[in-house]
Amino acid sequence: MISIEQIRPELTWKLRQQVLYPAQTVREMGMDEDYDGLHFAAFKDNYIVGVVSLFQRGDDFQFRKFAIDESVQGLGIGRQLLDYITRFTVINGGKRIWCNARVSALGFYQKSGFTNTGQAFSRGGFDYEILEKRL
Repeated sequence: MISIEQIRPELTWKLRQQVLYPAQTVREMGMDEDYDGLHFAAFKDNYIVGVVSLFQRGDDFQFRKFAIDESVQGLGIGRQLLDYITRFTVINGGKRIWCNARVSALGFYQKSGFTNTGQAFSRGGFDYEILEKRL
């Protein structure tokens, strides 16, 4: 059974590092804007197995640093977490939710109704596309 809860930003850093940036240190995972956002975790057996950070600007919500523990990938936890923040966005007046998706994850987001905006870029050795979902 999975539960999803809002957490402090620091609690996202370990999983961010393990899944997204294994060559970096946990201390490098903090972002200046972390304290301007909301952070959510998926818990399984009292362990954090998924994290995501959500940032609101008016009725526009961006999610960042979405990471699912490799040991539970493919079990639908990422989908549950994505559905949760999408519902949260709607409840809080959001009209659009979007992300800078790694090209390797495009299929995951597209299965949840996200569409390509045609904007792509590279940063830190990764290729990204901006995906969005109108709500």
